[in-house]
Amino acid sequence: MSTQQVPTITLNNGTTIPQLGLGVWQAEDDETEAIVRYALADAGYRHIDTAAAYGNEAGVGRGIASSGVPREDIFVTTKLWNADQGFDPALRAFDTSLDKLGLDYVDLYLIHWPLQNNERLLRTWDALEKIAESGRAKAIGVCNFEPQHLQVLVDRGGSLPAVDQVELHPNLPQQAIRAAAAEHGIAVESWSPLGGTSGSGWGRHSKPNTLLTDPVLQSIGERHGKSVAQVIIRWHLQNALIVIPKSVHEERVAQNIDVFDFELSATDLAEIAKLDDGSRVGFHPDEMNLGAPE
Repeated sequence: MSTQQVPTITLNNGTTIPQLGLGVWQAEDDETEAIVRYALADAGYRHIDTAAAYGNEAGVGRGIASSGVPREDIFVTTKLWNADQGFDPALRAFDTSLDKLGLDYVDLYLIHWPLQNNERLLRTWDALEKIAESGRAKAIGVCNFEPQHLQVLVDRGGSLPAVDQVELHPNLPQQAIRAAAAEHGIAVESWSPLGGTSGSGWGRHSKPNTLLTDPVLQSIGERHGKSVAQVIIRWHLQNALIVIPKSVHEERVAQNIDVFDFELSATDLAEIAKLDDGSRVGFHPDEMNLGAPE
């Protein structure tokens, strides 16, 4: 697998991000180290997405260090947990994340959730701007921001997020968020891009993953000689989305990046569009306030 096959997207501050990466949510620290090393050294990945809340930043750092791939060739994202929102707490939390990762900088630092307090959100964004100005984050952005949350930052003035990372898959294509982001030059990145885990979802109205066994997607996969997961990843890529499928299994990690030798047709894309039913894996951002500081 040549890393040259993974296209990049240029973010609104000029930073480039590989359009396909490895997510490590719900991966234990030791297994994270092993799969990150494999993804980088053997499978051709150059983009790793973690978060303080995942508890595996140290594993990501060890995997990067042992991969033999130069740091400057790897795009690393981590995220600010909810309890650390605010100006000074965010600065401290960022230092902690860098220490755990064993890195001098990250390529992208994201606010993990908007929570329910716009005043605090603005103080947090001030901290991220300061981090970006220091060069210790090449780009800054947000996760799970609905259009109204993005508007809070637009109205503030100053820099806008480079990325909005949201739950996004064929059941939840997030057209409104994508339209708002496009209006302001914000790239959209998909979490749970394959529809989440096979077990039950974790949000209030969430459901178990049905996409990986969906007959429409299975039929499309058969036409192309590809797995359902590969079809879904290809759908993200052809929609100009950044996509970070998670796995700790080497064969799946290798399969997930083997998506550059086929293309979904207009007919395929039209069939996939009919899968939009608004169902979620996780919480709606307006209902999520877990860990919010006092």
